[in-house]
Amino acid sequence: MTVNSMEEKPEFVAWLRQQIDAQQGMTFEHFMEQALYHPDHGYYTSARTRIGKQGDFFTSSSVHPCFGRLIARQLEQMWQLLGRGDFVVAELGAGEGHLAMDVLDAINEDFPSFYQSLAYRIVEISPDARQRQRGTLHQHVAANRLDWCALGDLAGMRGCLLSNELVDAFPVHLVQTVAGKLQEVYVVNQEDGFAEELRAPSTGQLVEYFEQIGIAPAEGNRCEVNLAARDWMAQVAAVLAEGFVLTIDYGYPAKDLYAPERHAGTLLCYHKHQTNEDPFKHIGCQDMTAHVDFTTLQQVGKVHGLEPLYFGHQYQFLMGLGFLELLMQMQSRETDPRKAQALRMSMKHLILPEAGMGERFKVLVQGKNVGRPDLLCARRIQDIALPVAGLI
Repeated sequence: MTVNSMEEKPEFVAWLRQQIDAQQGMTFEHFMEQALYHPDHGYYTSARTRIGKQGDFFTSSSVHPCFGRLIARQLEQMWQLLGRGDFVVAELGAGEGHLAMDVLDAINEDFPSFYQSLAYRIVEISPDARQRQRGTLHQHVAANRLDWCALGDLAGMRGCLLSNELVDAFPVHLVQTVAGKLQEVYVVNQEDGFAEELRAPSTGQLVEYFEQIGIAPAEGNRCEVNLAARDWMAQVAAVLAEGFVLTIDYGYPAKDLYAPERHAGTLLCYHKHQTNEDPFKHIGCQDMTAHVDFTTLQQVGKVHGLEPLYFGHQYQFLMGLGFLELLMQMQSRETDPRKAQALRMSMKHLILPEAGMGERFKVLVQGKNVGRPDLLCARRIQDIALPVAGLI
């Protein structure tokens, strides 16, 4: 393999080739796990700016702070629903800490009583990310509102487990239907680099996965199976005694994710704000993601006591929480027309259906031992009476 850029890790590539030789081939899922989470060289575990203009991709929380402010409104209602007592918000995989900062700043400003009842906990596996988060969130650490922990430390929690663009970065198995049988992609060595080889599935869970959702991949179609997401959903449900799980990510229900017309799956790599479909370059220096199967998250959640309370597009979720109202308030305070236009443009990106994040991202809210409350985010757009002319 030719290495011609500082955005390569030749020693990591050499190590991977040794591992592949020793194992006589490696499942793509294990290859992706190493590329993203190897303790020393993985994309998410090594020192690197991943989010924002200087990174590789944007998240909703890096587009505008209003994203976190609107989520704070939903969290405050959840606190009310649980009786206004002690309340834990556990963010799983907090990136640079921008969402946590925006949520905590908004709660402190808008809901001071909630802030005093709040314990914000971050579950983060990356030492580099934890260090960045501490720098961003120092004022809330000083206020004794925020700390870091492992997922298991949250056992028995009352509150809300929150994730934004976490599940899409779990390692996935790549599978393909050939002559009516499910085959799995393995990574093997060739003289000039890595190559793929189809073999029998490494685990019977892959066949079982499609049996549970009642869908079989069409002949010749390649797709991803995120077994780690099933395990994660079960673990999240296990630590929650009472409260909610709020999952924001890009993905589809299973019938759309595994539709016959989706021939090549959804695996994408992100590097310097450019997308590509080659996981064998920039190894350890580029993100790899696959769209989330929200049907399976709901199925696994129900088995473990989580009832689906809301599922919709991000634009619907944000509009229900008062996106237009917030935009009007922010515009009314902005006297510079150019800044007001820039404000509208950045906030629009969160709700635009095609060019933005409005439809690509979905939001799932599940509840445990909370009944079936009318969530603020579930308000219908037509029921929100606001003058909108000239805003968007």
